[in-house]
Amino acid sequence: MKIIAPLLLAILTLPACAEEIGCVTTTWKLIGANHRICVQAFDDPKVPGVTCHVSQAKTGGLKGSFGLAEDPSQFSLACRQIGPITLPQKLPRDEIVFSEDTSLLFKETSIHRTYDEKRKVLIYLAISRKIIDGAPANSISTVPIQPWGGR
Repeated sequence: MKIIAPLLLAILTLPACAEEIGCVTTTWKLIGANHRICVQAFDDPKVPGVTCHVSQAKTGGLKGSFGLAEDPSQFSLACRQIGPITLPQKLPRDEIVFSEDTSLLFKETSIHRTYDEKRKVLIYLAISRKIIDGAPANSISTVPIQPWGGR
């Protein structure tokens, strides 16, 4: 039991998993998968009532087909209130709410949530990061906390 409780806590604090909504081909490839832009959706794991959509470039070809390609740091982010928002008592100042590897080893796209308490706005910032060489690619979306359906 001493091992199960920390393991369960670690699983519950992992970033959200995304649901693929759809992809659009941008370049047809004769061999291997096509280059695509894919849209994924994820719900904020700690703030019910907020969903984010991320569009991201996916590399095709033979490398892309086998998961060996490095996807470009090209993405867009849109987050919206989809229901009543309930903030947890202790919302971390900066927290990664979504993370996805975009290469076999050193690159990831992550989405951080920050809360602007003065303006009552949740801020979602998507960044691309390499362990060896940082990338400045980023996108931002904000969600003002507003009443929902009379609540």
